[in-house]
Amino acid sequence: MRIARGRSFSFCVSLFSTPSSPGILHFRSPRFSSSISDRFPSRRKVFRSREESSDNQLYKSNTMDSKIMQFERNNSNVDDKHPCVWSSPEGGQMIDIGKQIFCNRSLNMRNIVAVGFDMDYTLAQYKPETFESLAYEGTVKKLVHDLGYPAELLGWSFDWTYMVRGLVLDKKRGNILKMDRHKYVKVAYHGFRELSKEEKVATYGSTLIRDAFDEPEYALIDTLFSLAEAYLFAQLVDYKDNNLGKIPSDYSRMYKDVRAAVDLCHRDGTLKKMVAKDPQRYINEDSSIVPMLKMLRDSGRATFLVTNSLWDYTNIVMNFLCGPRSAEDCSVLNFDWLQYFDVVITGSAKPGFFHDENRASLFEVDPESGMLLNTDNGTPMPQVDSSLRLPLKILDKSCQVFQGGNVGHLHKLLSIESSSQVLYVGDHIYGDILRSKKVLGWRTMLVVPELEKEVELLWTLRETRKELQLLRYKRDHIEDQIHHLKWSLRFDGKNSVNNEELLSELDKLECEQEGARLSHQEAQRECHQKLIDISQFHKVWGQLMKTGYQNSRFAHQVERFACLYTGQVSNLSLYSPDKYYRPSEDFMPHEFDILSL
Repeated sequence: MRIARGRSFSFCVSLFSTPSSPGILHFRSPRFSSSISDRFPSRRKVFRSREESSDNQLYKSNTMDSKIMQFERNNSNVDDKHPCVWSSPEGGQMIDIGKQIFCNRSLNMRNIVAVGFDMDYTLAQYKPETFESLAYEGTVKKLVHDLGYPAELLGWSFDWTYMVRGLVLDKKRGNILKMDRHKYVKVAYHGFRELSKEEKVATYGSTLIRDAFDEPEYALIDTLFSLAEAYLFAQLVDYKDNNLGKIPSDYSRMYKDVRAAVDLCHRDGTLKKMVAKDPQRYINEDSSIVPMLKMLRDSGRATFLVTNSLWDYTNIVMNFLCGPRSAEDCSVLNFDWLQYFDVVITGSAKPGFFHDENRASLFEVDPESGMLLNTDNGTPMPQVDSSLRLPLKILDKSCQVFQGGNVGHLHKLLSIESSSQVLYVGDHIYGDILRSKKVLGWRTMLVVPELEKEVELLWTLRETRKELQLLRYKRDHIEDQIHHLKWSLRFDGKNSVNNEELLSELDKLECEQEGARLSHQEAQRECHQKLIDISQFHKVWGQLMKTGYQNSRFAHQVERFACLYTGQVSNLSLYSPDKYYRPSEDFMPHEFDILSL
């Protein structure tokens, strides 16, 4: 666990903090470097008075909190229509908590010579209510028409809010699991039926050898592309259980069929044709992307795009994101967006792309025709018949477009001397972040769109979470006293008078223990109700980065493999391109009580 350095809050606040606590607003200019408590002295006094209060006194909300939150909102420098990048005259202001970049490992941007991006769900944020629904409908049609599933599946509907990233599908048993960082199953559903604690323990907690919960027996839902197939799998599990004989396949076979149907949708272009017809219906606009790319290039860094999508689809999406905003011009495709990149590699087949020993050929792409031309490590090869070579009519010859290849080709094209000089930004833990980090040693930034809402909710719940933590401490303290008294009665009780006193004290403590337990449960219910009232964390799976009091498995992966993480790729535009990102200090449980004195 980390607590950021230089915090003016008491340490008991930091116990509930994320790596960059919502309690502190970060500044991008040294002259603005200060904390909330510096700007609000009255808040400092409130915390000081709390520290002087008794251990049993619970923290209570104060009116400054709402004022501070409003202060954050009003001073946010991020506006979707009028982006205010760091390099602009209006830049260098405070950053809203939901737009911040959080740091797991030190990263000095001065050492970065090239910044790369994935496209799908990184630069291009798809709208789940339309795009995921489109993917779901296409997959169901393939299951029915191509794989022989019952026609009544065509009448099913998709709840795009139900599934979240970080879940694990048990293919063999038809279960959907959420685990903590130690791979203990904390939430489990069979289809849409929640498993009882006894069922969870019997299935996943009573084996002699711990399960790794990895492929091939399990499927990891670690990308937003997988949410629709996970929901469909849960529907099929319920349907199979309630309609015996209609689906003869076992759960594992059903999952393979769902995956095959998804692949069919991608291979025949069903999804991308629909997106290409109306990008605005399926992709969120982000007017901060172009200023971000301009700022990075103006700072002297190379920029590149590596995507698994092929050139024709890539050009449509990037035109939508980086092209003109007027209604008359947005439908006209051109290659102006290439001016923001040095190298574009399409059809990269990640994560295999990140292996240098991958012998995939690198082809040059003619942007106008989409025709592929042979290259020798990126250098065009002479043709036997020179008339066969199409002239490249790119206005900006500084950007080269390729298909295939591997990371070795990219390093040569960009003259990269050390893999640590590259920062790669992606959304997929396995396909983008893990492989590029473990295999290459690239610096990495993970885009987690769900994060923006989550950190804002954490900010609103900070007082409630402090109360819950104090109640936990109180329960632990009373329990320790009870254990000590019982031990004394068992081994040290020699005179009856003393025994009566001990028994009386034990009764009193057990009453206190029951009261503390009930207070803790009531506080937990109130916290849950607050979440419901304010449009909350997920009703089924809870907080993305937590499972109970532990970090979730997804959060553990983020911490292990992402140097940086944030809610949107364009948040890079809010920071100096030469910024030194520093993580908060690591703390272990034995240090908290010492440091909070």
